[in-house]
Amino acid sequence: MSVPSVSATRLLALYRTMSRIRAFENAAEEASRGGVAAFGAALGTARVRGPLHLSTGQEAVAAGVCANLEPTDLLTSTHRGHGHTIAKGADTTAMMCELFGRAAGANRGKGGSMHIADFSVGMLGANGVVAAGIPIAVGAAQAIRARGERAIVACFFGDGAVNRGPFLEGLNWAAIYRLPVLFVCEDNRYSATTPTSAMTAGAGAAARAEAIGVPARTVDGNDVAAVDEAARALVEATRAGAPAFLHCITYRVKGHVSVDAAAYRDRSELARALEQDPLRVAAQRLAALGVDGTALARIDREAEAEIAAAVAAADAAAQPEPAEAYRDVQDVGDGRWY
Repeated sequence: MSVPSVSATRLLALYRTMSRIRAFENAAEEASRGGVAAFGAALGTARVRGPLHLSTGQEAVAAGVCANLEPTDLLTSTHRGHGHTIAKGADTTAMMCELFGRAAGANRGKGGSMHIADFSVGMLGANGVVAAGIPIAVGAAQAIRARGERAIVACFFGDGAVNRGPFLEGLNWAAIYRLPVLFVCEDNRYSATTPTSAMTAGAGAAARAEAIGVPARTVDGNDVAAVDEAARALVEATRAGAPAFLHCITYRVKGHVSVDAAAYRDRSELARALEQDPLRVAAQRLAALGVDGTALARIDREAEAEIAAAVAAADAAAQPEPAEAYRDVQDVGDGRWY
């Protein structure tokens, strides 16, 4: 496999995005445990309510893909979507407020972690239903084509989604109509609590895409430079008018949800995966390019300070008014929602 060519400036920018995602996930995880980092803290004091699916260890996929998207490009995500949202340009304070269920949240506290969205940056929404973002992305791409726009849709989904009906239906529709969708399979090796290898027959995600007629490329999803290089080429091809498929092999460091100790996997497996941590891999590449660790330490400190401020703002933000529960529930047909 060829070594990706990347400048130190580009790689530092990618590292910064990954560091911000990591800091956000770490803070969200702690807040979901009531501010206590140790596993098993009383959930009654948790500031993040409901299931919290972390993307810790998968930062390179979000950063590498979204670095090649334009502001007008669209994105659909999964229940594990914080990293995609941050990489697309969403405000981390508004995101943290959303996780805390506050009125200042990106969706006024109604979406929470699994359904966070920010249309201002083209992020159409995370989704709690596996594979549900695929037909949404294809529909958005159909609209782009009908309007004659040059935007594309980046559609993120996990490896478990390839076994669900929307995968076949969505890719088939995109291939038939040559829609501008970049399908991104974030293959983290697990479908909830079961290794995907035990659930997926055949040669896997990329082979299924190619069987439908969607060109596919597989990359090391823990190497942000490799993801960036592959995404650049596929985004260009997609913008030219045809769907493409990027299969990123990564690893889910945390459990399925933030309070899942992941006892179903072997500790040695996790230890091997941590050796290929995306930030560690990027740091090694940067060292080879002559960038010392002090620059990375400064980026990490800045990221942690940004997210600490976001947590403080979310803690201080007001709760939604009860009447908010009745807003945004009906389209009356004239552009207004009630």
